[in-house]
Amino acid sequence: MAEDKPARYTDFIREVIDNDLATGKHKSIHTRFPPEPNGYLHIGHAKSLCINFGIAEDYNGLCNLRFDDSNPVKEKQEYIEAIKEDIKWLGFDWEDREYYASDYFNQLYQWAMQLIKKSKAYVCDLSADEIRETRGTLTEPGKESPYRNRSVEENLDLFERMKTGEFPNGSRVLRAKIDMAASNINMRDPVMYRILHKSHHRQGDKWCIYPTYDFTHGQSDSIEEITHSLCSLEFEDHRPLYDWYLEQLGIFHPQQIEFARLNLSYTVLSKRKLLKLVGGGDINAWDDPRMPTLSGLRRRGYTPEAIRNFLERVGVAKTDSVVDMALLEHCLREDLNKRAQRVMAVLHPLRVVIDNYPEDKVEELDCVNNPEDPSMGTREVPFSRVLYLEQDDFREEPPKKYFRLAPGREIRLRYAYFIKCVDVIKDEKGKVVELHCTYDPKTRGGDAPDGRKVKATLHWVSANHALKAEVRLYDRLFTKANPNEVDEGKDFTSNVNSKSLEILRSCRVEPSLKDAAPGNRYQFERLGYFCVNPDSSDGALVFNRTVSLRDTWAKIEKAQKEL
Repeated sequence: MAEDKPARYTDFIREVIDNDLATGKHKSIHTRFPPEPNGYLHIGHAKSLCINFGIAEDYNGLCNLRFDDSNPVKEKQEYIEAIKEDIKWLGFDWEDREYYASDYFNQLYQWAMQLIKKSKAYVCDLSADEIRETRGTLTEPGKESPYRNRSVEENLDLFERMKTGEFPNGSRVLRAKIDMAASNINMRDPVMYRILHKSHHRQGDKWCIYPTYDFTHGQSDSIEEITHSLCSLEFEDHRPLYDWYLEQLGIFHPQQIEFARLNLSYTVLSKRKLLKLVGGGDINAWDDPRMPTLSGLRRRGYTPEAIRNFLERVGVAKTDSVVDMALLEHCLREDLNKRAQRVMAVLHPLRVVIDNYPEDKVEELDCVNNPEDPSMGTREVPFSRVLYLEQDDFREEPPKKYFRLAPGREIRLRYAYFIKCVDVIKDEKGKVVELHCTYDPKTRGGDAPDGRKVKATLHWVSANHALKAEVRLYDRLFTKANPNEVDEGKDFTSNVNSKSLEILRSCRVEPSLKDAAPGNRYQFERLGYFCVNPDSSDGALVFNRTVSLRDTWAKIEKAQKEL
């Protein structure tokens, strides 16, 4: 067991594990992460992933990666490869312990036969709708199937014929014989096997009957001798069923412990709903930077360190709650502030001519790469007579408390000089298209010798040296903190933010970004954090906005401390 663990690692799961090790119940810890390969991992999965792999690391134990691939209708190899990539990106390694529930199909089939022989399972001819209708409610017991009392011999014969493909899809299922009046609806003769004439991505056409998730889950843990089966809270009501299967079969019994799942504001984490977004035209793909998938967050510019720090702060709880998206963004800013190189970029260029600056002169100004990390050094950025500033950094008629550039006003250019606006050029529609300024050559990189002050420092790029770039401004995918709050007759997609993506194609960035590689992260000074999109190629830079500089969560924390 890990020694001298920081207090932040203490939670109710670790307390159970500490006790199990202290009492000798287990000599070592073995967990597992069991995703279904029917979609991409999202940040909610990341919580389970970090708990299972993280606890195994903390206690010098093992964590298996097991794909619960028991439904060939929805599963794809694409999802398997994406899941493995995400786990490695987060910093975890399953080493040689990559397992598949489908590899246990023979054993699961034998166990099903064992339950039939004990009169604990039977073949049922009711349709899925009929089973649902006779299941009962939370206040009323279910009704027993008319096929519940078939003989062992008939059930064995029918189950074997199901396996050999004699019956069509949906015509028969194998059900556990437990208690149709049980208070826990999951114990009311649940389905164990269903007929699916569908080729499996690993087993091919060997099987046409497939075990349900509930029949696969606990037994797979048992086969792998998992000591602690750590699941999210929705599996709590299923635990009695898993226990029943293990006890009836008399096999190794892992201990299941449930924790609260992650719920995040302005986000949906239902795989079904994410599939609807991807297939409905609102989202381009699973790795769209607006998606809460790990591949989407990675494409947007999130770091694995920020996600792990966020999940650590959320902690491990026993009851569900909703976490503010602002906390995730705060953790991201904290991490990027330490690691992202500062650069200058202008998203909405406004041409500025410095009239008294020599036309052919170019200066290389020394700029700090990251004030939080002096080891990142400096870079040279060219300065010339014609520059670009942000359009929002100029107002012809500045409002109160607007301290940026205006006619007759002087400001500082980052790393460069004081400049003063002396003339404004407009087009035929009255739009400002160019500014003429003068500069004070005595103010390079510092204050004016005569002591005069300015109230604003603006970023810029040299017009003749800047690179063209496309910038994609991503915002939250939903307009409501709870996307499921909808008007009657509508669903969650009615809350999709139509302004969640704005594409700017006329941006300019400093020339140091010429060789920026896909995935590289930068802070565009005064604008936010940005990541080079994988779509970028030579001569076609594309940046995704990862997160703005404004930190709502920091303000929330400050307000809480002041209470």
